[in-house]
Amino acid sequence: MPLDLSIPERTASTCRAAMRFCARNRWAPLAEMPIPCGRRLDIMALTPEGCLYAIEVKSGPRDFLSDHKWEEYRGWCDRLYFAVDIDFPQELIPEEIGLIVSDGFDAVMVRDTEHRALAGARRKSLMHRYAVLAAGRLAAALDPVGAQEMRAALLCE
Repeated sequence: MPLDLSIPERTASTCRAAMRFCARNRWAPLAEMPIPCGRRLDIMALTPEGCLYAIEVKSGPRDFLSDHKWEEYRGWCDRLYFAVDIDFPQELIPEEIGLIVSDGFDAVMVRDTEHRALAGARRKSLMHRYAVLAAGRLAAALDPVGAQEMRAALLCE
């Protein structure tokens, strides 16, 4: 990974690589997934088995050390991973959390994590949220004007 990347470029590159990793493993990644606790997951991935994996992308040590909200994510997924670039000091990531490492284009899983099954009601709620968000984004990509009109109509109700 080029060292001259800005923090936003490094974050975007790591996120893209993590999403490629997901796709290669037949996980369906969805970026910027809001969850009911008021937080937003960098990536929520739906596996072929119906599991929901959260991936928190970190641009560097400062980003990781200054952000502890990721601890709240454990209750909203079956597995939690960090995605970092190849220059990130991996020893900072807690041993019990999964680790995905990016080279700037693709990524590999360096460490898996324990499966903690979500409660049925929470899984159902998250699956619905995931589906609605993904379908809305697809509709907006296919018909941006229609999506704007729908959002405007919903704001008026």
